[in-house]
Amino acid sequence: MTSDRVQQAYSAMADVYVERLATMDVVHPDDRRLVERSLTNLTGPVLDLGCGPGHLSAHLHGLGCDVTGVDLVPEFLAHARATYPGVPFLQGSLTESGRPDGSVAGVLSWYSLIHQDPDELDVSLAEVRRLLAPGGALVVGFFEGAVREPFDHRVTTAHRWPVDEMSERLAAHGLAERERLLRGQDGERRPHGAIAAVAV
Repeated sequence: MTSDRVQQAYSAMADVYVERLATMDVVHPDDRRLVERSLTNLTGPVLDLGCGPGHLSAHLHGLGCDVTGVDLVPEFLAHARATYPGVPFLQGSLTESGRPDGSVAGVLSWYSLIHQDPDELDVSLAEVRRLLAPGGALVVGFFEGAVREPFDHRVTTAHRWPVDEMSERLAAHGLAERERLLRGQDGERRPHGAIAAVAV
């Protein structure tokens, strides 16, 4: 299963990942503002699905958001709980939250879908839509590219998605795009896409 492969791969590199990326300093200001304006004015719980070391969950929590971080990787969760003791963090997957339909006001999926094959992505998006109440918000960040294709990510195989195709996938699951951000290659940083969508 992809989730098992991803969990094992990130567990093996957790120390390096935390050292390099576990801070809001590495989040581009435009991305931070997109996440904030999409998720901090909601009434109800927000899930940071694939929260990694927890810095985005903690940032949202500090802005008054009722957020819970969820991740597969025990090492990330141990770091998050030790570093941000006021924020709830749970071990779990994108597709097995155990929460009722329509029980969530917002979902952040920041680079947590990048390792999924297209069929798996559809399963995850269907689950996100199931969780979201009507009018609920989703923010998704991903590697953007001219064509959909896998590539050798330093942790485990990941996928690039054309932003229009990602938007169409979201729409097919009742998640209508409201805003997008795109950035090209920046040094070692690959082309980036982010979409804010609403559950319709």
